[in-house]
Amino acid sequence: MQVPDASRVQDKVTLAETLTLTRTNPDYYALQLGNHVLGGAFYATRLYRDLREKNGLVYFVDSSFDVGLTRGIYQVEYACDPPKVSQARAIILNDLKEMQVKKVSENELRQAKVLLLRTIPLAESSFDYVGKGWLARAALGLPLDERIRAANIYVKLSAGDVKAVFAKWIRPADLVQITQGPPPQ
Repeated sequence: MQVPDASRVQDKVTLAETLTLTRTNPDYYALQLGNHVLGGAFYATRLYRDLREKNGLVYFVDSSFDVGLTRGIYQVEYACDPPKVSQARAIILNDLKEMQVKKVSENELRQAKVLLLRTIPLAESSFDYVGKGWLARAALGLPLDERIRAANIYVKLSAGDVKAVFAKWIRPADLVQITQGPPPQ
């Protein structure tokens, strides 16, 4: 879908799909870990490396999961010049497919674990964050100490676990594309 926006000089692209994954599904953690290999820390990820460093295609790239009680959404967002949209999409799809058939490297896995683990104390750094975290976990049916439990899970996950859940849950061919950008000339 193309959304014309005369105020933009570049395209902002969202690739997204709905998943039947719920927040209480144990696969959530391996998906988050794999997502941190792909796009979880901008400069230190596959998508950044492949799209920006190697090919100079995008100004921005990010990937995320939004998982709730009944379903989840996986999305990749990027911004680039209009002629580069399809080339960037092809690289993203290739990276997603690679996650499904090849194990991530030990270095990538270790880096993703460190990035995820360091967010845990930061998310508990104020009374507001603690309170909001407890409310969110209660609303999702998660234990109040879920972040500590998550840390223990992340430490134990393997590259094979990441590969398996990406093969199980992510459907690169089913990603819908919404492009917001300058009207075609």
